[in-house]
Amino acid sequence: MMKPIFVSLWALALIAVSCVPQRKLEETEAKLTDCETSLSAAKKSGQECEAALAEAKEKIAKEEKELLGLQRDTSTIGNNLRLLSSKYDKLNMVNDQLLDKYNRMLIGSEKDNAALSGKLQMTQEQLLKKEDELKALELRLNKQQQDLDLLSAEVKKREARVNELEDILKRKDQASADLKKKLQDALFNFENKGLTITQKNGKVYVSMDESLLFASGKTDVQPKGVEALKNLAKVLEQNTDINILVEGHTDDVPMKGAGEIKDNWDLSVMRATSVTKILLQNAKIDPTRITSAGRGEFFPLDPAKTSEARKKNRRTEIILTPKLDELLKVLEGN
Repeated sequence: MMKPIFVSLWALALIAVSCVPQRKLEETEAKLTDCETSLSAAKKSGQECEAALAEAKEKIAKEEKELLGLQRDTSTIGNNLRLLSSKYDKLNMVNDQLLDKYNRMLIGSEKDNAALSGKLQMTQEQLLKKEDELKALELRLNKQQQDLDLLSAEVKKREARVNELEDILKRKDQASADLKKKLQDALFNFENKGLTITQKNGKVYVSMDESLLFASGKTDVQPKGVEALKNLAKVLEQNTDINILVEGHTDDVPMKGAGEIKDNWDLSVMRATSVTKILLQNAKIDPTRITSAGRGEFFPLDPAKTSEARKKNRRTEIILTPKLDELLKVLEGN
C-alpha cells in the first residue's frame, strides 16, 4: 500500500520540477521528507503496537490459566465447606444428645448425690493421704539420689585412680621388659652359661651360679664373673630409675670354717657384698640404689637333698625393681 504512494509522490515531484519554479520544488521536497519521517514513525509505532499486542495476549493467557486454577481451588474449597458443614451438623446433634444426658443426670435423686458426695470426700481424703505419702517418698528418693550422686562421684574418682595406677604399672612392666632386653643384649655371652635373666612380678632377676662367680667356699669373684658384672654395671648405670637388690644364697651344707666365714650366713652376706662392690667400682651407680643381703640356705630353688639341687641353690641373685615413686604418690593421695 505504501509503495504506490511513493511512486506517485516522485512523479508529482518530477512534474513539479519541470513546471514550477525552484521554490515550489524545495517545498515539495520538504513535504516529501516530512512524509518519509511520518512513515518511519508510523512503522515504529506499528511495531510497538504489535509487541504490546503480543504481550497483552501472553498476559491474558496467563490470567486465564490463573483463573482456571482459582476456579479449581474454589470448587475444592466448596467441597470442603460442605463436608465441614455436614460434620458441624453431626457435632451439634451429638452435643444436644450429651446435654440431654447431662440434664437427666442432674435430675437424679438427692440420695444418690449425697452418696456420691460422700464418696468424693472419701476419695479426696485418700488422695491427700497418698499425696503426703508421695511427698515423704519423694524426700527419701531425693536423699537417696544425693547419696547415689556422691557415691557415683566417688566411684568415678576411684576409677580414675585405678586407671592411673594401672597405667603406672603398665609403664613399670614395660620398663622391666625393656630392661630385660638391654640386659640380655649386654650379657648374651653369659646367658645359659651360669647366668639366667627372668622377668616376674614387675621385676627382673639376674641369677648367677656359684660356678660363674666364686670358687667353693670363697668370697672373691673370679675373672669371668667380674667381666659379667662389669657388663651388668654399664646397663645399671644407664638406667637410674632402677633399685638394685643383691642377694647371696648358699646350699644347706654347714660351713666348717674357723676364720672370717663361720657359717652360711657369713658366706651369703660376704658374697653379696663382693658383687655389690664390683658393680659400684665399674660404673657410676648411686650407692643408695643398692641393697646387699645374705639369705643363707633358707631360700632354695630346689629343696631336694641332692648335689644337683645344692648346685642350683648356690647362687647370687641381682633383683632389679623399677622405682615406684609415681605409684606411691598416687597411693598417698588416696
